[in-house]
Amino acid sequence: MRKAVITGRQQGGAIDVPTPTAKEDWVLVKVHTAPLCTEYKSFLSGEPSAFLGHEAAGEVVEVAQPGRWQVGDRVVVMPQNPCGICPLCLAGDYIHCQDGVDFAAFHGSNEGRATMAQYLLKQGRQLVPIPDGMSYDHAAMACCGLGPTFGALERVSAGVLDTILITGLGPVGLGGVINATYRGARVIGVESNPWRAERARELGAEAVIDPTADNALEQILAHTHAGRGVDHAIDCSGVAPAHRLCIDATRRKGTVSFVGESGRNPTELFVSGDMIRKGLTLHGSWHYNLADTPHILRVIAANGDKIDRLISHRFALDDVQAAWETQVNGQCAKMLLKPWEPNR
Repeated sequence: MRKAVITGRQQGGAIDVPTPTAKEDWVLVKVHTAPLCTEYKSFLSGEPSAFLGHEAAGEVVEVAQPGRWQVGDRVVVMPQNPCGICPLCLAGDYIHCQDGVDFAAFHGSNEGRATMAQYLLKQGRQLVPIPDGMSYDHAAMACCGLGPTFGALERVSAGVLDTILITGLGPVGLGGVINATYRGARVIGVESNPWRAERARELGAEAVIDPTADNALEQILAHTHAGRGVDHAIDCSGVAPAHRLCIDATRRKGTVSFVGESGRNPTELFVSGDMIRKGLTLHGSWHYNLADTPHILRVIAANGDKIDRLISHRFALDDVQAAWETQVNGQCAKMLLKPWEPNR
């Protein structure tokens, strides 16, 4: 099979490797759609990697034992390889599992772990059926395209009476615009990239503020009731100044969700002013509970036109170099690899 690899600084491509085989409750999935996510950061830094990706949609082509899945089933592949038996997994919060399966030890190789490939191996419990009539491309948005912000909005029960601030309108933030507007909420976006700011407006954002403006906070507050602040803020940028903007722009007793990864960069927080006197609730939102999967699939089904706008580019697997270069320039939304399409 073919799979994507990063070989050096801004250097990548596709190589041939052995096709893995199903084992026990792990099935072999033929990948029809593999969304690109944060892999471009390794592409930029030159960190070599031969096992890329964590989201996909495809078709079951091999099973090792009788079970829930049959050859030909269309599935969304959920990220990671959780244990399936710890309290977090049993509660549907598998994304936080601390006892994940050692893939290489179990299979004797890491081949099949990557999603940016023609085939992958996945535990049956980490697969979700794709509804009839839904394309692989749309179904693949149930991972990082809509997933992180869906989980954040579900956690705070956001609805039609709420104003939502979303900082960072890359693919994840744009997915947040779709999730929030589907719930009837008003959306204020924060983004300095003009291409992405315009795409956010097309998806339903009421206003998009440039964070480099000296009065960015005042502009946000001007769009809120009595200038008191937004009800909920979601940061999708992972940038410390955006974290601070979310905290400052949220009303008293509001909530702030941190979705974007920030590495080890610190964010300034004042316990008295932000947490005690303002009464904010701050939380991290990595993904969503597995029990909510039918709900996110309904959001996708109801927003076909917007999902088409969220997906800005498609590339063949052998064109992954061009795909990463497009991600780096920022003139894109969610991008997809198509492992079985010929390169252009």
